[in-house]
Amino acid sequence: MQMNAAPDTVRFGVRVHGTVQGVGFRPFVHRLASELDLSGWVRNGPEGVALEVQGDAARTGIFMQRLVAEAPPLARIERVEPAPCPVVADEHGFAIRPSTTGARVATAVTADAATCDPCLAELFDPRDRRHRYPFINCTHCGPRYTITRALPYDRAVTSMAPFALCPQCRREYEAPADRRFHAEPNACPVCGPKLAFLDTAGQAVDGDPIALTVAALAAGEIVAIKGLGGFHLACDARNAAAVARLRARKHREEKPFAVMVAGVASAREWVRVDHADAVLLASPERPIVLLRKLAGTDDVLAGVAPGLAWLGVMLPCTPVQHLLFHEAAGRPASLAWRETAQPLALVMTSANPGGEPLVTGNDEALERLAGIADAYLVNDRDIVARCDDSVVRRTRTGAPQFVRRARGWTPRPIRLAAAGAPVLATGAWLKNTVCLTRGDEAFLSPHIGDLDSPAACRALVETVAHLCEVLDVRPVAVVHDRHPDFFSTRFAADYAATAGIPRHAVQHHHAHIAAVVAEHRIETPVLGLALDGVGLGDDGEPWGGELLLIAGARSTRIGHLLPIALPGGDRAAREPWRMAASVLHAMGYAAGIEARFGHQAGAATVRDMLARGLRCPRTTSAGRWFDAAAGLLGVREVTAFEGQAAMLLEGLAERHGSHAPRPELIARDGGVLNPLPLLAVLADAADAAAAAALFHATLAHGLAHWAADAARMHHVETVALGGGCFLNAILSRDVAAHLTALGLRVVEAQAAPPNDGGIALGQAWIAHRLLENR
Repeated sequence: MQMNAAPDTVRFGVRVHGTVQGVGFRPFVHRLASELDLSGWVRNGPEGVALEVQGDAARTGIFMQRLVAEAPPLARIERVEPAPCPVVADEHGFAIRPSTTGARVATAVTADAATCDPCLAELFDPRDRRHRYPFINCTHCGPRYTITRALPYDRAVTSMAPFALCPQCRREYEAPADRRFHAEPNACPVCGPKLAFLDTAGQAVDGDPIALTVAALAAGEIVAIKGLGGFHLACDARNAAAVARLRARKHREEKPFAVMVAGVASAREWVRVDHADAVLLASPERPIVLLRKLAGTDDVLAGVAPGLAWLGVMLPCTPVQHLLFHEAAGRPASLAWRETAQPLALVMTSANPGGEPLVTGNDEALERLAGIADAYLVNDRDIVARCDDSVVRRTRTGAPQFVRRARGWTPRPIRLAAAGAPVLATGAWLKNTVCLTRGDEAFLSPHIGDLDSPAACRALVETVAHLCEVLDVRPVAVVHDRHPDFFSTRFAADYAATAGIPRHAVQHHHAHIAAVVAEHRIETPVLGLALDGVGLGDDGEPWGGELLLIAGARSTRIGHLLPIALPGGDRAAREPWRMAASVLHAMGYAAGIEARFGHQAGAATVRDMLARGLRCPRTTSAGRWFDAAAGLLGVREVTAFEGQAAMLLEGLAERHGSHAPRPELIARDGGVLNPLPLLAVLADAADAAAAAALFHATLAHGLAHWAADAARMHHVETVALGGGCFLNAILSRDVAAHLTALGLRVVEAQAAPPNDGGIALGQAWIAHRLLENR
C-alpha cells in the first residue's frame, strides 16, 4: 500500500453520475483500486458516487478506463467527471466512507432486479446457509426501488431497516471481497424477513410456507403471493376450473392473464421463443413478454388468454417465485432443472380487485382480497413503493416495446435532448402514469391504472409524493390533459394552487406524439400519426385518428379520420355492434341494422338515434373504426374489457396470415381519410379471417400513404407513430414498413408505452418547451 507519495504520484477527484447506488458500485471501486494498489476513498452522495484515487499516473489512468468498462451489471453510468486534486501524503489503502446527505439529490434509485445466478446457486444448495431462504440477494440483484424511501441509498432508508444484520451477514457486508459487500438488503434466515402462509382468517398455518403454497395451488386454490412491488393472485394455469374461479372472483371476465413458467424451456411448450425472446424473458428486469401462441395452447391453458394470438409469459423474478417451481420439481440441488420443461405453469395476475391499484400490505391483502384468495403467502418486509409487472412485446425491428412500464425499469430515467426546469406531468385517465423531470432526465412512474376509483386516485397522489421525495425534486410547473373532468387534471390544479406554481393543459394526441419525440431526442419538426381510442380535441370533440404537425410546443392538426357517430356516446366504445350500426347507417344501409343486430335489445333504438342524430356525438377515433370492423365481422358485439374487439380482430388476422392491400378501398377528401369503402366490403365478407387480414393490410397502406403525402407537403422527413392502436403488431409493422419504403424516417414508442401509459412523458416534454419560450 502507498505510504509517502512518490514524485510521479497524482490524485483525482471523480464524480460518477447515473444509476450507481445500490448496484455494488462502491465495492467495485474498492476492489479495483486495491487491485491496482491505489489509495483514496469512495462514498455515496446526493449526486451519485464521489471518490478520490491516488497513485502513479499509469495506474490511475488504467483505473479511470476500467471504472467505466468493468462497472457492475446493474450500474448505468451517465457521465464521469474527473478533476485533479492535491496529493495526500502518507495515505494508507482505499476506504469506503459513510454516505453524505443534506444536499439536493441528483442521482437515481436503482430498479428492482431478478435474483442472479450466483444467488440461485446458493438458494438451491443444501450445504449453503441460505439454502431455500426466500430473501436471498446480493449487490447484483434483489429489491431496490420498491423498498427505498429516500436517497442516498442506504439500509436505514429502506424497509430493511428493522432487520439488524447478524454477525455473519455483517461480516459479508463489511468484507470488500464479498459479493454482498454493502448490499443493503443483505439478510439470512437468522436476521432477515420471514415468510408465513395464512388462511382466509389471517391465521398462520403450521408447516413450510412454500410447500403449503404449492400444495394449495395443486389443489386448485387461489393464493395471494406477496412480491417485490405488490401481491399477485396465482392459480394453476392448467386447471381450467381454477382459472374460471379466479376470473369470476376478480370480475375479470375475459381479459387475458399472464403465465409464469420455470424457464425458457418451459415457455417453449406454449409459445414461439426465438433467441431475442429468450434473452428478454431471462433479463434482470424479468418482464411479461407477449409471445405468439403455438397451436393447441388454448386447449391446455383453457381460459387463460382466450381468442388471442398472444400469450403473456414471464419467468420467476424473486427467490419466492423460484422456490415455488423448485418445490414442484422436487427440490433438486442444482440449477440444471430449469433447463428442462417443467409441468408447473401458474397464472400470475396483479392482485388489484376491480381494477383498483395493486395490493401491497399484509393487512390490506386480507381485507381487499377477501372472497378472492383462498390463502396468502406473505412476509414481514414492507413494500414502500407499489410497482406492477412490466409488459413488453418486440416490434418489427426486434426492439422491445412497452405495453406497461413498471417493475425492472421504474424509476430508470428516460434521457431528454436538453435539460429543463423540473416539471410534474399527471398523465391521462386510462393507464395513468405520472412523470417528473430533473435536468435532462424524465422519470416515468410505475403503471397506476385507470383513475375510475378512489383507490386509484389516492395511488396517484401517493406516487407523486414518493417520486418527489426519492428524487428530491420540487416541480416549478404542472402539466395535465386538456380534459377538465379527469382526476389527473383536478389533482394538477390543486397541486399547482397549493405549490403556487403555473399549470398547463396539453391536448391528448399532441402528448402521444411528443412522448415519442422526447425519447428519440428529436429537435426538428415531425409529422405525428396518432391513433387511439379517444382523447379530447382542441375543438372540444373526441379525437383519435389524427395527423399532427409537431414543432416544439406547437401542434397543428392537418388531417384526421372520417368522423363517425357514437350511438349512445361512451356506451358505443363498449359495444362494437353499435359502431357497426353506425357505419351501416353512414353507408346508407340503416335497414341492415336490425337485420344484423336485432338480437341486441337496443337495435331499433340505435337505428332511430342515428337517423335523428340524437345522443350520437361524432369521433375521429381509430379505435372505434376497429370496433366497427369487429362488429361487422361478428368478432365481438359486446366487449368485456377495453380494446378486446380490436385484439380479437388482430388475432383473427394473425391466424389468416398476410393479405394484399386494396388501396382503392380507402378514400380521401382533402385531409380526411375515409375507410367507409373498406368497411362496406367487410359488411359482405363470407370469410371473417380473410376480411380481418384485408382490413389491417388496407388500413395500414392507406394510413401510410396519407401520412407520407402530408410529410412531403410540409417538408418533414420524420413520422412519429403514437397512440394505443400502435400496440397492434400488424398495424404498427405494416404502417412503418410502408412509410420506410416511401423514404421517410419512422420513430416509434419504445422507452415508454405508445398508449396512455406514455402520455405523461409527452406532457412533460411539452412543458419543458413551454417554459423555454417564456
